Amino acid sequence: MKKVFTIASLVALMFVACDNTNNKFEASGEGSVTITCGLSTDAVAVTRAELTTEVSCATPSLDEFTLDIDGVSMNYSASYDNIEEFNGSYLYKGSYKATVVAGDVNVEGYDKAAFIGEAEFDVVARQHTNVDIIATIANSLVKVELTDGFKTYFPGGCTLELTTALGNKFDVSAQEELIFVAPTSFVINGKAVKQPNQSGAAAVEVTLPEMKCENLKPRTIYTVKLDVSNVGQATLTITLNEELQESVNIDEELNQYA
Repeated sequence: MKKVFTIASLVALMFVACDNTNNKFEASGEGSVTITCGLSTDAVAVTRAELTTEVSCATPSLDEFTLDIDGVSMNYSASYDNIEEFNGSYLYKGSYKATVVAGDVNVEGYDKAAFIGEAEFDVVARQHTNVDIIATIANSLVKVELTDGFKTYFPGGCTLELTTALGNKFDVSAQEELIFVAPTSFVINGKAVKQPNQSGAAAVEVTLPEMKCENLKPRTIYTVKLDVSNVGQATLTITLNEELQESVNIDEELNQYA
């Protein structure tokens, strides 16, 4: 009987130990989390139709994304050099936000795309949570276009310079590719060489109106177009995303910018 009692006692102790382990796990309230990251190179071309178009640019690999985890329902913050460093970790039950970043929006230029993505998720005790994040272009994108009418009226060419809020300068006199800039603001200044008013007259260089664009949005393409209509009188028009920003009679008003 003593032997039976000892075995029964051991079995009881095992049940108690298992129960304590479960209670401890439940008391900790933790759940495991895995994060997956996809990539999108789409950007919004702000026109009357607001079309989404795919941008040609270099894309980062998965291990180039850093990860930040911030508590939404609690005071919590953690950072990781890459996503895999975090995956499989346990978090206390509650609401969180995950942010993935690759590149730096303050590094501006051609083919300088940065990407960012975020998602909120809930952790449930003793459950596994999969979090899917799509990272999108974090920059604003700028393109300057010259119409045939502009080029014809200014046969001597033009010099156009785009300056960002960070102070970076780019020659956009004959731009072909998108410039990736920080989503803040930019300004365009320039000069153009006007055709002679009469045969044998010297060409005249004129200063073009300054074009400024503020409150830029990420993942958005901004197109500045310069055109000259020579019907009746020569008129310079500057549009931003198909909306008129400036209209100037070249012969009478443009020289005020010189």
